[in-house]
Amino acid sequence: MSINLYDASVLSYLQTVKAVSKTLKLAEEAAADNILDLESTLDFQLRDNMLPFSFQVISVWHHSLGALKGMKAGLFEPPPKVTDLSWSKLKELLKEAEDYLVEQDPDTINALMGKDMVFRVGQREMPFTTEGFLLSFSLPNVHFHAATTYAILRHLGVTLGKLDYLGDMRFNS
Repeated sequence: MSINLYDASVLSYLQTVKAVSKTLKLAEEAAADNILDLESTLDFQLRDNMLPFSFQVISVWHHSLGALKGMKAGLFEPPPKVTDLSWSKLKELLKEAEDYLVEQDPDTINALMGKDMVFRVGQREMPFTTEGFLLSFSLPNVHFHAATTYAILRHLGVTLGKLDYLGDMRFNS
């Protein structure tokens, strides 16, 4: 069995972005039941040395939509500063990522296989191929931030299970 870049990137990103969106909806339901406060959730950190919930969701957005744009451009950089850290803005960013991902053409994405790209942080540049970037940097990051988002919401009392984290799996039809 072979796998292509579109399936490994776009479909994987979509699965995760949609699952995180669902966990935010479940958090809203928990807030309606007075289980948690959405505003205080935005700044919640699991540990003092971890970035807050809002950063985790922004990172899911950036390591999906931003990573795919980076693969196309040959350059990935840290996310732009998001100044609106409201709950509605986080939902909007996830929707933006989902909308961008669903409009991607498989042939265009698959044609990126083997292309060189760079991850630039300040003056430091890390060279990758698109598939190396995807498999060793982008997907691990999107999953780390999705799992942290999920863990924070569970910690705060939102009823979530493993299937909520996994999202829509790609079953054999």
